[in-house]
Amino acid sequence: MNNMRATCLVLLLAVVASSVALAWSKHRARELYQTLEKLSQAQDEAQLEWGRLQLEQATWSENSRVEQIARDRLGLQFPGPESVMVINQ
Repeated sequence: MNNMRATCLVLLLAVVASSVALAWSKHRARELYQTLEKLSQAQDEAQLEWGRLQLEQATWSENSRVEQIARDRLGLQFPGPESVMVINQ
């Protein structure tokens, strides 16, 4: 009889321990899933920002824009045919 009580007590402790482990495991999985969702959202936002920055860079470095700034702000102009010298080596 005493041996049976000890076995029941051990089984009861095992059931309680596995229940606690299961609850902790589910809680941890939820925490990790929330973290994953936040990181995924941050990645999506970073991808959008990267696309906007690439578009902005393409706009700022457009040849016509650079040429317009060179003319307006710096007073530069294309040389005429009389100003071009070809050097052969």
